[in-house]
Amino acid sequence: METDYKEKILKFHQSQRRMPTYTEMMKLFGFKSKNAVARVVSKLIAAGIVTKDKLGKLIPSDSFNDVPMLGFVTAGLPAPGELLTDTLNIENYLMPKKALTYLFEVTGDSMIEAHIADGDIVIAERASTAKDGDIVIAQVDGEFTMKYLRGKAGKQWLEPANKKYKPIYPDYELSIVAIVRGVMRKY
Repeated sequence: METDYKEKILKFHQSQRRMPTYTEMMKLFGFKSKNAVARVVSKLIAAGIVTKDKLGKLIPSDSFNDVPMLGFVTAGLPAPGELLTDTLNIENYLMPKKALTYLFEVTGDSMIEAHIADGDIVIAERASTAKDGDIVIAQVDGEFTMKYLRGKAGKQWLEPANKKYKPIYPDYELSIVAIVRGVMRKY
């Protein structure tokens, strides 16, 4: 039952980018009184799902967006599974430096051999430097692209992950905008 309430608050928070008021929770939960909402909120606080700030305003706890992590699954030959009783906060896992993080939708197929396809979303962390082999978002001669950063003898260039495309050597300037930290794909 607690998970039903958590799910409703989570959906509200995702769509509105704020926590619902007690009046809004009455409507969400189908309750007729704020007293009933207060009892649910107390249980959610005790479970560590939500908390209150200094002013008593309801806020998400650190584990608010956690998703159950059930264990490991083999991608080779079938093997017995091992169940865990843990959770993972996807947002913190994918974006440890949220203030420096951007999402980009990928267009094109030049990074397909790096398993980054047209329509994927890449998670990139703002940076002005990167090391050889990093996948970067870069500005080269005034245009933006995502490629592997390569360097040798003080020169840098961009290398695609698709044999159909050639490396990009800057005529004038190559600057790093961000380093790709992850990729998301919906099936």
